[in-house]
Amino acid sequence: MLRLSQLFVRTLREDPSDAEVPSHRLLVRAGYIRRAAPGGYTWLPLGWRVLRRVEAIVREEMDAMGAQEVHFPALLPRDVYEQTNRWNEYGDNLFRLVDRKGADYLLGPTHEEMFTLRVKDLYSSYPDLPVSLYQIQTKYRDEARPRAGLLRGREFLMKDSYSFDIDGAGLKKSYDDHRDAYERIFRRLHLPYVIVKAMSGAMGGSVSEEFLAPIEAGEDTFVRCTSCDYAANTEAVATGSLEPDSVGHPATTEVVTPGCGTIASLVDFLNANNPRPDRPWGASDTLKNVVLSLRHPDGSRETVVIGVPGDREVDLKRVEAQVSPAEVEPLDEAGFAAHPRLVRGYIGPQVLGAASAAGIRYLLDPNVVPGSAWVTGANRADTHVLHLVNGRDFSCDGEIEAVEVRAGDPCPVCSRPVEIARGIEIGHVFQLGRLYADKLGLQVLDQNGKQVTVTMGSYGIGVSRAVASIAEVFNDELGLKWPRAVAPADVHVVVTGKNDDAITQAAEALARDLESRGLEVLIDDRNGVSPGVKFKDAELIGIPTIVVVGKSLADGNVEVRDRHAGTNTAVAVGEAAEAVVALSRG
Repeated sequence: MLRLSQLFVRTLREDPSDAEVPSHRLLVRAGYIRRAAPGGYTWLPLGWRVLRRVEAIVREEMDAMGAQEVHFPALLPRDVYEQTNRWNEYGDNLFRLVDRKGADYLLGPTHEEMFTLRVKDLYSSYPDLPVSLYQIQTKYRDEARPRAGLLRGREFLMKDSYSFDIDGAGLKKSYDDHRDAYERIFRRLHLPYVIVKAMSGAMGGSVSEEFLAPIEAGEDTFVRCTSCDYAANTEAVATGSLEPDSVGHPATTEVVTPGCGTIASLVDFLNANNPRPDRPWGASDTLKNVVLSLRHPDGSRETVVIGVPGDREVDLKRVEAQVSPAEVEPLDEAGFAAHPRLVRGYIGPQVLGAASAAGIRYLLDPNVVPGSAWVTGANRADTHVLHLVNGRDFSCDGEIEAVEVRAGDPCPVCSRPVEIARGIEIGHVFQLGRLYADKLGLQVLDQNGKQVTVTMGSYGIGVSRAVASIAEVFNDELGLKWPRAVAPADVHVVVTGKNDDAITQAAEALARDLESRGLEVLIDDRNGVSPGVKFKDAELIGIPTIVVVGKSLADGNVEVRDRHAGTNTAVAVGEAAEAVVALSRG
């Protein structure tokens, strides 16, 4: 039995100053976690119990699908990650350290290499496969801006698993088995989720899906169709493309446009001085060329220009997902000074391209389709060009999905409007294919005695992040409201009689009775604490069933409160244990 008089906990009445989201505020205030360092948290007894319950559900479902649990060290040698080039590709996100002998190590951000090498070490032939291995282990990533408590930290608990199959058909089955197991896990955790198409990013691979909890505090933005079942992270959305004009375009014309360094001023000027015969000029007629700097893991920088319709913004997060592991930022003053051909506000594609004199890679969003005509800069101040046609007057070095996705954009599947939502990533599944197996030489003999490269899948669940996500969903103005499956106890018994032995004895007897029936009990047996404070703490801590033993005992009753339903029911003392058990297991 947990006793608040002895429990290592301290509740707070005020929100912590650094807390931005409900889960962070409430987990700290209710005594579940305490900040140890930026992006790192101490789990106090109540929080540790919730974390272990979440972990147990994850472990049960992974075991049930046939995966086998292992455990790797968090301290890993550099040479393994150099074989896959991730020592460099992870860049500043990697925690690196040197031992007393001068050898380089890292704190593991993820363990593809270690799993792959262990299977290579132990397995050599097709009868050994398929196999799925998993671990639940602390990971480390040097987040530049840790925030939102457990949602974006530098140290976090993760379940990562990997499947190893002889071919693509086997991978498909392993992937589906993991996907199904994830759905069962999140249903048991009572976490709402949406499965969305995603980018593989630095993980590599082909098919990739995220499990997102649709919560406003989330950092991920996703789209879902209002008609069909399409859903995707905005980084992975295919925006489609516009149809090019079917008519021939006139020759290009240069126009002096004084003081028109913005899209809005350019459109106003053209409508006043160079009107179209068919309709007014709009921002969508202009080609905006956005200059970015890519910082590669080796520290080198590359200047690129991305062309998008002028009525759209460039989504840097989408761009970064496609150029990973490079990091993306707008070109700074020094960068512009190094490229005098880039005239701010008047950049046109005529001088761009890796093969051009400027030597700057030029990428186009798919909405700038071949055969479409644009108004764009003439690479001279106060001058623009009309009727510049993609494919006739300029070319590019490639395509990149760059525009910011908007609510109302057409669905890539059915063309109906999409809506925008935010979410927290709680799981991610990848079909890695042979990327890591190729790099690390993981091969086995097939049925014909031929060496074949093993096909892999990778699957992650943020266990500590799931705790925060559940707290984001299950709370109200009073505090937390844990689902019964993960609450730190099944019932919270509150003793409110001041120096009343009869009330104390009745509460202790009820607590022991509940414990004998298989429930985990937290009893607030603190002396010298007012009933009001005890009630507030019970509501803040958020155990789903609260039993108040107090003044109503004189009438032979106790109060049973259902934190989720918001009900408060008087129950006869002799029937209380049975009523609480029924409520807890209902």
